[in-house]
Amino acid sequence: MRKITAGMFISLDGIIADPQDWHFPYFNDEMGEGVSTLAAAADTMLFGRVTYDGFAGAWPEREAAGGEDAGFAKALGDMRKVVFSHRDLELSWRNSEQPRGDLVAEVTALKAEEGGDITLSGSTSIVRQLLAASLIDELHLFVHPIVLRNGGMRLFDEGTPIPLQLLSATTFKTGVLHTVYGPADKPADVSYDEAKKHIAQ
Repeated sequence: MRKITAGMFISLDGIIADPQDWHFPYFNDEMGEGVSTLAAAADTMLFGRVTYDGFAGAWPEREAAGGEDAGFAKALGDMRKVVFSHRDLELSWRNSEQPRGDLVAEVTALKAEEGGDITLSGSTSIVRQLLAASLIDELHLFVHPIVLRNGGMRLFDEGTPIPLQLLSATTFKTGVLHTVYGPADKPADVSYDEAKKHIAQ
């Protein structure tokens, strides 16, 4: 079974929108390594339409330009890219495809195939649906020490609670906290009478 990892840049108040406006001051070697690790073992990348358009509008040009990030751009280009959308898309970036079936069913089938890991970067709607279906094995949250207070899109919307377990946590020199979560069983129902036993007297 292939592993699915998802990575998100997120503020202290839970905002994930427009990271290009607030994320880059916190990008250092530790962040670069953390982001690169997500794609290192993967040969397939999942996208929603908006994130795909952003990637496809930038990375092919960076690969062609041959700059410092050309190697990473080529690796992204060589990956299999699976793009989910309710509308028919014209996919210009090489190795891109658009499934026609249900998202959860398609990703479940992808997980069962032979191959390397499957990864996502951004694509909030896809992450939400896969989390709800317990299909994401590792959710990497890069929590930035900033409160944006701008009412932007948040990763977690209203709906049924999704229990997770903390797999690891690393603090970067910039103050960014790299946390990794995996699926967890629903916690037991515990009342205050039971919980108060753990309060120091």
